[in-house]
Amino acid sequence: EDFQKRLWEKKRFVLSTDYVITLDKIKEYAGEEFLSNLIDTILKNEKQLKEWEELDFGKMEKEEDLFLRKDLIDAEYKKLPLDTKYFSEDFKEQLLENLTKNHNLDDILDGLLIKSENWQALNTILIKYKEQVQTIYIDPPFNKEQDADFLYNVKYKDSTWASLLENRISLSKRILDEKGSIFVRCDYNGNWIIRPLMNEIYGEDNFRNELIINRTLGYSRRAINNYEIGTESLIWYTKNSSLIVFNRLWKDREITWLPMRVKYNKGGPSGNPIIIEGKEFYPPEGYSWFVGNEIANEMYKRGRLRVLNDKLWALIDKANMTSNWTDILGYEKPWEFQTRNSEILLKRVLESTSNESNLVMDFFLGSGTTTAVAQKLGRKWIGIEMGDHFWTVVMP
Repeated sequence: EDFQKRLWEKKRFVLSTDYVITLDKIKEYAGEEFLSNLIDTILKNEKQLKEWEELDFGKMEKEEDLFLRKDLIDAEYKKLPLDTKYFSEDFKEQLLENLTKNHNLDDILDGLLIKSENWQALNTILIKYKEQVQTIYIDPPFNKEQDADFLYNVKYKDSTWASLLENRISLSKRILDEKGSIFVRCDYNGNWIIRPLMNEIYGEDNFRNELIINRTLGYSRRAINNYEIGTESLIWYTKNSSLIVFNRLWKDREITWLPMRVKYNKGGPSGNPIIIEGKEFYPPEGYSWFVGNEIANEMYKRGRLRVLNDKLWALIDKANMTSNWTDILGYEKPWEFQTRNSEILLKRVLESTSNESNLVMDFFLGSGTTTAVAQKLGRKWIGIEMGDHFWTVVMP
């Protein structure tokens, strides 16, 4: 009896599951004939039509005046998102049955949104998604120890905040791929807690960087007898420092021509020459060219390398990305959601540590920016959020 009680307490309950599938996906996976047979049912569903109108897909009039049924299948309306929560269970079962006749449902779906307390949600998905997530990004509530005008709680004691993060980040590590990365956003109140916490969970050797980002751009509260706080941090760790996925990013810079770069050979012999149109160009004694002959000739063909005064000159229009990311917005403007992370920030994070079709997760989803950017970049995604803004901000 005691064993059964403990088993019951550990159970996770999924109250409901629904699917949002665009009409072109239904056509692609279930077939045009199946979609055509659904049109009448869809057009009679006032809740679905109202949602399309609220999402700015156009004014949806009465069924007979709406639009030609063929348009629902063809180009103009093919991206309309059908939400199964507005339809019967029989409709949902019929839809899923036809979608999965010849395809796996996980392959069809782009991502998973979970409205739940995140510790419960992470436990629930652990078995299915163990070691499958490539990049985790979280922007947890900051421990301000004071009330604030946010849609979530930020009034934490340091110890409570540290405990809240410790048990969730520990769980998420089991979901992270061996080549995966995790980013934690924090401010000056939290970075001194995050670093030792992450060292304990992920290991000090797996610390990669502390990226400096804008708290705001062009606006901050006026401080009294102090400097205004203008920056926050992204603390970046990997699960295994020897197996990391890292795609180096570059920033645009003012276009200029500079002498071809060389690298010192530490007392070794001089490097091989670059040969352009039969002419040999040797590096300085004891040095090598920064690129080999094959790459140099490709640069020459593309107009990125030229010969001037018997010297090689390279076109420079990119700069190496450093840990200083204050050149971009830290939060999105206008503020529909007060702490909405900027899309360009998330784009850098995901492009640098994941590739297309990789799985991305954010279990403090907030406004949903992480999953939205992951979708645009062709990544799969998991987002977890418990607030009521799940329906009013994240879902739209």
